Amino acid sequence: MRRATHLFGICWLLCLLTSCGKSHFITDESYRSRMEQDLQQKQTMLSQGELFTILDDESLTTYEREALEFLYAYMPLADITDYPGQFHLMNIRASRRTTEEMPWGKTIPEDLFRHFVLPARVNNEHLDSARVVFYDELKDRVKSLSLYDAILEVNHWCHEKAVYMPSDARTSSPLATVRTAYGRCGEESTLLVAALRSVGIPARQVYTPRWAHTDDNHAWVEAWADGKWYFLGACEPEPVLNLGWFNAPASRGMLMHTKVFGRYEGKEEVMSVTPNYTEINVIENYAPIAQAKVKVTDGQGNPVSGAQVEFKLYNYAEFYTVATKQTDAEGTCALTAGKGDMLVWASKDGKFGFSKLSFGKDNELTVMLDKTPGDNCVIDFDIVPPAESANLPAVTAEQRAENNCRLAYEDSIRNAYVATFMSEDSARRLAKQYKLDADVVAKILAASRGNYKVIADFITRLRSEDSRKGGIDLLQQISAKDLRDVSLEVLIENMLSHVRTSAVNFRKYVRNPRISNEMLTPYKTFFDKVISQETEQIYLEEPAKLIAWVAENIRVEKDCNLGGPAISPAGVWKARVADAHSRDIFFVAMARSMGMPARIDEVTGKVQLIEDTGLIDVNFEKALSDESRLQRGKLVAGYKPVKSLDNPKYYSHFTISKVTPQGRLQLLAYDEGDADMGSGTTWSNLLKEGTALDAGNYVLVTGTRLASGAVLSNVTFFSVEPQKTTKIDLVMRESKDEVQVIGNFNSESLFTPIVDKGNPSSKQSLLQACGRGYFVVGILGVNQEPTNHALRDIAAYKVDLEKWGRKMVFLFPDEAQAGRFTKESFPGTPSTIMYGIDTDGIAKQIAEAMKLRNKNSLPIFIIADTFNRVVFVSQGYTIGLGEQLMKTVKGL
Repeated sequence: MRRATHLFGICWLLCLLTSCGKSHFITDESYRSRMEQDLQQKQTMLSQGELFTILDDESLTTYEREALEFLYAYMPLADITDYPGQFHLMNIRASRRTTEEMPWGKTIPEDLFRHFVLPARVNNEHLDSARVVFYDELKDRVKSLSLYDAILEVNHWCHEKAVYMPSDARTSSPLATVRTAYGRCGEESTLLVAALRSVGIPARQVYTPRWAHTDDNHAWVEAWADGKWYFLGACEPEPVLNLGWFNAPASRGMLMHTKVFGRYEGKEEVMSVTPNYTEINVIENYAPIAQAKVKVTDGQGNPVSGAQVEFKLYNYAEFYTVATKQTDAEGTCALTAGKGDMLVWASKDGKFGFSKLSFGKDNELTVMLDKTPGDNCVIDFDIVPPAESANLPAVTAEQRAENNCRLAYEDSIRNAYVATFMSEDSARRLAKQYKLDADVVAKILAASRGNYKVIADFITRLRSEDSRKGGIDLLQQISAKDLRDVSLEVLIENMLSHVRTSAVNFRKYVRNPRISNEMLTPYKTFFDKVISQETEQIYLEEPAKLIAWVAENIRVEKDCNLGGPAISPAGVWKARVADAHSRDIFFVAMARSMGMPARIDEVTGKVQLIEDTGLIDVNFEKALSDESRLQRGKLVAGYKPVKSLDNPKYYSHFTISKVTPQGRLQLLAYDEGDADMGSGTTWSNLLKEGTALDAGNYVLVTGTRLASGAVLSNVTFFSVEPQKTTKIDLVMRESKDEVQVIGNFNSESLFTPIVDKGNPSSKQSLLQACGRGYFVVGILGVNQEPTNHALRDIAAYKVDLEKWGRKMVFLFPDEAQAGRFTKESFPGTPSTIMYGIDTDGIAKQIAEAMKLRNKNSLPIFIIADTFNRVVFVSQGYTIGLGEQLMKTVKGL
């Protein structure tokens, strides 16, 4: 009897193991069949490089094989070429572990797990082992919580790791963000999504590609719990879900979208379906919406099918495409958006047309393709954003107090970690030891943050005077973000670069590993191994042969890498397939590896070889020719200063885009500069005396952003001819309304100044602090993105605001938040600022006097005078606050 029982147990275990081995990752047979077809198409396209060998592993279970097939069917090419199959298998096993070990693991619907838990990719970040690392830290912290509370708790953990700080457009990996201890919103939200998925919680990154009422974009997170999607601000924990500083601006949004890995069949409006992801529109979760239909016709009024229709928001002084649709057989397409204005731009076969569309007012719009590149005209557009309509969930005073205490504690955890970074004294000692400039080395090591050991190790290897000079120059050539995640291998190999050109070109376009927005990889070592010396010599003597080889051997597939980062040069070599941008990076990397100076022009995006005689454009469709040097003209723009603006800035007040032969717009990406340093591209340094442009057709867009968020825009079409000068006017439209009194505020209101190392003093009134006349009052949200932006915008107008001379009183809601504020994080703010604590309810008085919808939405700024008149108010997320303040001041 005992033997029979034993045999039964063995049989039961074998059956269990067999069933586990045959359990499906995708139980929907029709979906699985379509996925297999998509995988087969991808394998056919990527026939070189043995990129799918992991799928031949006979030890894989049915579940693992299907999950791998799903990932490989839809992942961008960069994830196939640059990460081994075992990396993706590791993530599959880690994600499945959550279904067994987390209490909600069995409750997550299969389709949500497939699209919002399994994929390691969130944005276009470099992938790492964050899922495994984060799970080990988080599992015990959340396993006893409800799914709703677990989402909140994971966000508190993320706040321990990172806070907001603006940076360049390359997206750091989750572990790099943790190592750095800060990131921009796209990096914070990538971190939070990765952390939520690591414990089996469905999560997705939501983007507004551009705000309608101010010049910026934003990213946050949606997480799924108990049948519903909730939103939250990444690394900005609130007591409840569906609450963040961006509730109010989101209610003024016109489009929010998310890119879902693979073919997704959810209930949301589908924006587009690509070979890698499904883009969905989630605007209805945040703002009042309306749908509009667009019909595209030809010059005779006939419907045009297959036309590209771009929906453009005014933002950063350009009309930026936030959604793209294709017209159907009837020449129509539709979009759901917030109730504001967009510019609709339609194009096909070199013809184009455009018109303003007001969602909520215009149910239908007809756009005629009645223009071709070279049809020049001047048009004004008045653009109105949606009105604010935020609805906030209830939060009790006890919840708020508890959350504030947690935030302070989490700040201390993060600050303790940051304190382990190399100090300025240690950096200066290192510089002195190796006979280097202490100021330069201290700045580099401070920028490297948690990667300081790699940078310090590299510096200690610089022994000769030439290597020390070259090594420091190399560290200064790469970006601050590179300093935070570059490897020692990359730095060392670039110190061994071939010197075959002038010193300047060598520094910038050979030794420098940074080409565009890619993750830095050791491509020079790679190319030294795969390209023979004989072949290298041929390319050095005849660069046209290198161009021809790339054109012939690297096949461009425009959709192969959608949603991913640039494919590494080694990955392109392996696959022999790439998107155009990765192909361009690959070419420049090959050239630099051989000591041949090359670059991708930051303004035009053109690939260029650099010779002693000048720049030569590389065209992979045509033979290398010196004609590119001749096909340029000059643009000069006159400007008649308006009252509030002497020298318009690129991206703030104007931009230039090229009209492509297809009838679409391509922005010229001039240097934005550093607002704190007063650098960047302006009318005076770009257009006053003139700038060289390729011959072609262009659009100059200008815009005056009003305090309401509305824009007075001017659009000028013009042409540039070879060897000729084109003269146009840069027109900044002005509002006809003078500064008006818009409310009342008591200048006798009391606050508590902070006067001595953060210590508050006795109360005084605003009148006492500011004296008679106008003054500025601000209520700040500490470590909060809108406040950080506002303070940096104000710093950009330091000289003007100090010249004005009036006091600016910036208040914190309470003493605890005052203690969390680090003034040193905002260098260059005007000396006229006075900090204090709002101990007597000034924020509440302002909210009531100005009829603000939500007094808790920070920051709040007003300009008032001692006659109790308010002439300016701003609340929440506003880019360009310093400029708006100065416009009002100059109009007083």
